[in-house]
Parts: sequence; structure tokens; C-alpha cells
Amino acid sequence: MTELRERFEALARRLGPDGSPAAEADALLEAWSAPARRYHGTEHLVDCLARLDESAAPSERDLVEAALWFHDAVYDPLAGDNEERSAAWARLALGRLGAAPGTIEEVARLVLLTRHVAPAGDPTGQLLCDIDLSILGRGRAEFDRYDRGIRAEYAAVPDAVYRERRRRILASLLEREPLFRTRAFRERYETAARANLRRAIERLGSPDQRPVG
Repeated sequence: MTELRERFEALARRLGPDGSPAAEADALLEAWSAPARRYHGTEHLVDCLARLDESAAPSERDLVEAALWFHDAVYDPLAGDNEERSAAWARLALGRLGAAPGTIEEVARLVLLTRHVAPAGDPTGQLLCDIDLSILGRGRAEFDRYDRGIRAEYAAVPDAVYRERRRRILASLLEREPLFRTRAFRERYETAARANLRRAIERLGSPDQRPVG
């Protein structure tokens, strides 16, 4: 956690000259560390930052990193406005740090792209979304841990409801051609992601199939 805190503080100083980066880092890390986060926790954040570090990022690298820090800052599986609230948090935090208005609005825009309702149309947004979705293209065991983690986060949702909603989400991702918009992520993850998505959809059963158990 110390390394993560120091990383955010360094980023905050690059983006804005004011405020207390330590206080903002502590608030973010507390949110990311909530016990109920079985997938969307600090492990996911660390993984996203690692994928960014591996990437030939555009000149807006700091904006992508800031968006990664905030994109799941608010995560309530039963709410439908997590990204909007996360973007609002980004605006407030970056404002307190003295970031430029253009920087603040761009980070908020990027955070909202992680709703994944449609493919991002710009290189910065494409990189951010590809990083967030890269878990879909990992090895079978890692993908299945992710899939179980998502179900655990939605434990309060009845099985039949979860299966139907989850099936729709995964199917909408599988329908994208291509799924990954940047060449590097497409070459690395596209084939495995499609296989994983098909397996996961098959496990959920057909729309008219009753859940077993």
C-alpha cells in the first residue's frame, strides 16, 4: 500500500500544485480496499497500472493513470451510477489538488468511458478501456477467478436475475468487432477474450434455461 500511495502522490504533484496528495491517496486507497470488493479492489487497480506501464502510452499518460485511479473509486454493485459518482469524485479531488480545469474534465470524461456502453473513439480513451477490459483476455484460470469475483460482489442479486444481466453484458462485449481498440491489446488479448467470453456465456445458460441449484 505504501508504494501505491507514493505513486498516487507523485501523480497528483504532476497534475496539480496544491492540496494534500497524501489525504487524497488515503481516501482513494480506503475505498479501493473495501472488504466487499472481490474483484474491483486494489488488486485490480495494481493490475491496471501495470498494464499502463507496459503500454506505449500517448502523451496523455498521466490523464490515463488518473482515470485508472478514479474509475472504480465508487463501486456499489447495486447502484447504477458508479462511474458518474467516480467522475464526480475525480473532479472534486483534482480540483482540491489544483489541477487545470481542462485536465479535470478530461479525467472525468475518461472515467465515464469505463461504463463500456460503447467503444471509445479516441486513442486515450481506447487505451484506458482496453486496460480495464484486459482481464477478459487472460488465461483461463485468471479469467475464471475474475468471473467468480464478480458473482461474489453481486451476491445479493438472485441467481436468475444475475445470470440474465450478466449474459447480456458479456454478449454485448462479444459482439464488438474488435473488442480491443488498440493494436497492442488486440494482438495480445483478443483471441483469448473471445474464448473466455463464450465459455462464460455458456456457463450462464441460454436465456430460457432455468438456473441449476
